[in-house]
Amino acid sequence: MELRQLEYFVAVAEEANFTRAAARLHVAQPGVSAQIRQLERELGHTLLDRSARTVRLTEAGAAVLSYARAALRAVAGARVAVDELAGLLRGHISVGTVAVGGPINLADRLADFHQDHPGVEITLTENTSDRLVTSLAAGQLDLALIGLGDADPPGLALEIIADQPLVAIVGQDHGLADQSAVKLNDLADLPLMTLPVGSGIRTALDTGLVAVGRRPRIAFEASDPAVLTRLAERGLGIAILPAAENPGSRLGRLREIPITHPQLRTRLAVAWRAAAPAGPATTALMRHIAHGKAPAG
Repeated sequence: MELRQLEYFVAVAEEANFTRAAARLHVAQPGVSAQIRQLERELGHTLLDRSARTVRLTEAGAAVLSYARAALRAVAGARVAVDELAGLLRGHISVGTVAVGGPINLADRLADFHQDHPGVEITLTENTSDRLVTSLAAGQLDLALIGLGDADPPGLALEIIADQPLVAIVGQDHGLADQSAVKLNDLADLPLMTLPVGSGIRTALDTGLVAVGRRPRIAFEASDPAVLTRLAERGLGIAILPAAENPGSRLGRLREIPITHPQLRTRLAVAWRAAAPAGPATTALMRHIAHGKAPAG
C-alpha cells in the first residue's frame, strides 16, 4: 500500500468523480483508476461503486476513508515538523472571507504573510458568513473571516477582530440626518439597505427587528458595503452598516446615526474548526490575520 494510492482514493471519494479527482491531482485519469484498483486488490475489497455516473463509496470504502485521511494527515504533519526544525513553514491553506473593510485590510495581511512565508500556498474565496461556516464544518476551508451576530456558531473556535455597533447611514439631506439617534422600531417602516441574508450584519439586523416585533423593509441588498454607502448618498435608502472607525471616511456627504432600543452590534472574527487542531502554517496565518505582522526582534 502506497501513500499515493491513499491520496488518489481520498480525492475520488471527495470529488465523487474520477475525472475531477484527476484534475485536482494534476495527473491522468487512467493513472488514478489504476492506482485505486491496485489498492482494492491489496485490501481484497471494492472501495468504490462505479456503476453510476457519480462514484460512491462502498461499505468497505466508507470504512477505509477515515483511515486514509488520517494517514495523509500524519504524513503532512511529519513534513511540517521537519520544516519547523529547519525554520520553514509550508503547506496549503484554504481561506474564506466575507466582504470586509474598515477593521483590517485582508489583502495586505495575506500579501505580507506570503512575503514572509513563500512556501505556504493560499487560496481565497468570498461568501456569506453562514456559507463560510458550513464550508468550515465540512472541512472545505481551514480558516474563515466571518461576521457574527450575538450567537457563536457551534463547533468553531473564534478569534474576535472587531466588535462594532451598527449605525443608520443616510445622505446629508435625509430627514434623519440631524437626529442624534434613532430607535430600531422607527427604522422598520423606512427603506433599508444592507448585506444579504447569511451575513453577520444582516443577522444582527433581523434578530433586532424580531426582538421589537417588526420585519425589515429591505430596499436594496449588496455584498459590498461601499455600494450601500453610495446608494445612501444618493438618497435611495438607509444603509445599515458598522460604524466607521473614522467617520470622515464617509466623505462628508453622509451621516452616521446610532441605533438604539436595542443597540445592534456585529463582530468580525477569524474562525476555524475547534475539533481539528490547526497546523503550524494555519495557526501562523490565523494570528497574522487577527493581529497583523509581529514587530521585528
